[in-house]
Amino acid sequence: MTQAIDRVRQALLQAGHPDTIAMFAEGTHTAAEAAASVGCSVAQIAKSIIFRSGEMPILVVASGINRIDRAKVGAALGRKVERADPAWVEATTGFAVGGVAPVGHLAPALILIDEDLLVLDPVWAAAGSPTHAFRTTPADLVRVTGGSVANVKA
Repeated sequence: MTQAIDRVRQALLQAGHPDTIAMFAEGTHTAAEAAASVGCSVAQIAKSIIFRSGEMPILVVASGINRIDRAKVGAALGRKVERADPAWVEATTGFAVGGVAPVGHLAPALILIDEDLLVLDPVWAAAGSPTHAFRTTPADLVRVTGGSVANVKA
């Protein structure tokens, strides 16, 4: 777990983002838990969901209140998108489900950012473990991930 958090920290710093990683003993496994822990609305949680297209990881960073429409994700990327099982997610990204960060992955991913996050400031994202998150702005989230903004909510 420490290695995963360190990868997130390094990715943030390399992208010119301050180290805003904080530990929350109450946990940040779900969007609701994360919001309660950090003291923000559930919408301000930038949850990272991994799908797959063949062996390519697809990362969708969405507002904590939104469900993701896999068909919209596939249409935005022009490829078939499937669910990814937790073992594949961890092996491919280096993060266990519940701690998947938007940066610091072991393998490059195609990244979409939920357009609904753009009106929220700040937003909080997982930082490599279910008890760590980092504070950022929507603009910085797009910048550090290199993701494309899209309508992904169901």
